[in-house]
Amino acid sequence: MSSRERILSSVRTAITGATAPVVPRGYADRLELDAAGQIALLVERIRDYKADVRVISQADLARTIGNVLGERSASSVVVPADLDPQWLTTVTCEVLRDDPPLDARRLDQVSAVVTSSAVSVALTGTIVLDAGTAQGRRVISLIPDLHICVVPAQTIVGTVPEAVRRLDPVRPLTWISGPSATSDIELNRVEGVHGPRNLVVLIVN
Repeated sequence: MSSRERILSSVRTAITGATAPVVPRGYADRLELDAAGQIALLVERIRDYKADVRVISQADLARTIGNVLGERSASSVVVPADLDPQWLTTVTCEVLRDDPPLDARRLDQVSAVVTSSAVSVALTGTIVLDAGTAQGRRVISLIPDLHICVVPAQTIVGTVPEAVRRLDPVRPLTWISGPSATSDIELNRVEGVHGPRNLVVLIVN
């Protein structure tokens, strides 16, 4: 028996017959905001994280993606295999579809990534990817230094409990609250350790 199996066996033995504790659920689980109010709050929160956020129409999506890549001087961009090609009609840099999957070394040479998202939380400014349609593998959203993330307005909710209810817990979930940034014990901020240093959020209203 491995160490893992011994530990799990001990845990199972310890909880056999135990009653699940009652977890208080008295916290607020929704906001008293309409759709426009939730978008405005999400924009405010994302800007607090020093990310670039723009509210655009569906008709402007392709042009905006091309503009952002040009503004950031991206030489290449990786996209999920199922990303709508209509999103890329104005992109002038090299486009790499993640099909077959690119290895980490190749991804490290790519300037940017474009993905969609599953759900976003207005109260916390958090965007969640679940590897669903147009989101791709988790790794492609972590290695390139620029992440252009598309947020359909209908996927915005007010609170974390609302977001959790929409998500499948067995899917690989990536929760993004601004560009990657970490502070050590002396509060020295280091950017880009765990993901892209630059996040551009396009809310499609």
